[in-house]
Amino acid sequence: MKFSTFHLFHRFDGQSFKDVYDYHLELIELAEELGFNGVRLAEHHFRDYGVVPNLFTMLAHAAARTSRIRLGTGIVVLPLHNPIHVAEEAAQVDVLSGGRLDLGIGRGYQSYEFEGFGIDLAEARDRFNEALEVILGLWTRESYQHEGKFYRTGAEVSLAPRPLQTPHPPLHVAAVSPETVTMYAERGLPVLADPAATFRKVVKAAETWRETAARAGHPAGADLVVARSVYVAPTLERAREDQARFEASFDRSRIFNERSAPIDPRTGKAAQGFEYYQDRYLKGGSVSPDFRWEQLEVIGDPARVIEQISLLRDAGFTDLLCDFGSTRPMPLEDMKQVMRFFAAEVMPAFAPAGG
Repeated sequence: MKFSTFHLFHRFDGQSFKDVYDYHLELIELAEELGFNGVRLAEHHFRDYGVVPNLFTMLAHAAARTSRIRLGTGIVVLPLHNPIHVAEEAAQVDVLSGGRLDLGIGRGYQSYEFEGFGIDLAEARDRFNEALEVILGLWTRESYQHEGKFYRTGAEVSLAPRPLQTPHPPLHVAAVSPETVTMYAERGLPVLADPAATFRKVVKAAETWRETAARAGHPAGADLVVARSVYVAPTLERAREDQARFEASFDRSRIFNERSAPIDPRTGKAAQGFEYYQDRYLKGGSVSPDFRWEQLEVIGDPARVIEQISLLRDAGFTDLLCDFGSTRPMPLEDMKQVMRFFAAEVMPAFAPAGG
C-alpha cells in the first residue's frame, strides 16, 4: 500500500489566501520528507471550500519545492475546462516535475460551480467523456483532430510539450457508483474512490473494478486509489475524543448543502446522471460520530488504523489518499505532528518486504 496526502486548500475564517497556500505547501514538503508516495490537490471555484481554481499552477510551484514525491490532482473537473488546455498544462507539469504527475479527473458535482461557468450540470458526464477522449488523443498521437458535440480542435494539432511519462501520466477517474466503476473498468481506467462513500461501498467498487477489468482483458496490477479521512492517535479513547472535538469545531453544513449538491436548478432535484448522489449533499453532512467511526473514517489507535487500511488493501486498493483534516482548523505544527505520527506508527506496517 502506498500513501498520499490530500489537500483541499479550505480557507478558514481569518485566513488570507496566501496563508492557505503557505500552510499546504509546507505540508507538501513535509509529506516528501516523511516518505509519502504522493500528494493530490483539489480544484474548486467561487467559495472558501477550496481556493485552488487551477491545479496545474499550484503543482508547478510544488514541483520546484520538491524532488521525489508524486504530484497529483484530485480531481480536475473536466467539464469546466477546455480539454486541450488540460492536456497542455498537464504535459507541462509532467515535464517540469521530471515525470511526477498523476492526473485524477472527474465530472464534478457542485451545481454552484457549474452555474458559475454557465455549464449545464446535466451535461457533465457527456462533457467528461468527450474531454477525456480529446486528452488521450492529444497525448498519444503525433497529430490529432477532434470534432465533437462540445469540443473541437479545428485543424489537426500536435501537442507541445508532450508528457514526459509514456504513454502518458497515470490517470485516475473519480468513481464509486456501480455503473461508473464498471464503465471505466471496461476501458482499463483506474478509479479514485471518494471519502464520502462507506467502507462497504468502496470495497465493492474495488472488487467490481478488478473483476470487470480482468474480464475485459486488461492486465492486472493497476493502481486503484481510495480517499479517506484519516486520523491516528496514541489510544482509541484519545481518537474518539479528538473526533468529537473536530466535529464540534466545524459546521459541515458549510460544505454539504444545496450549493454543493448536484442539483438541477430547473427542477430542484438531482441533475441527470447524478441520481446515485440524490441525498448525500442535502443532509448537511449530518452523519453521527458512530457512523463516521465505523463506516467512513480511517481512525483510531495505530492497531485499529492498520487493520482498516489492511481491509482496503485486501479489497484491491494500492494507494490510500489520506485527508488528515482538510476541514479541521488545525494549527500547522499540530497538523505536522498528526502526519509524523501516522508516518512513524502506521506506514512501516505496509512497507515493501526488504524495504
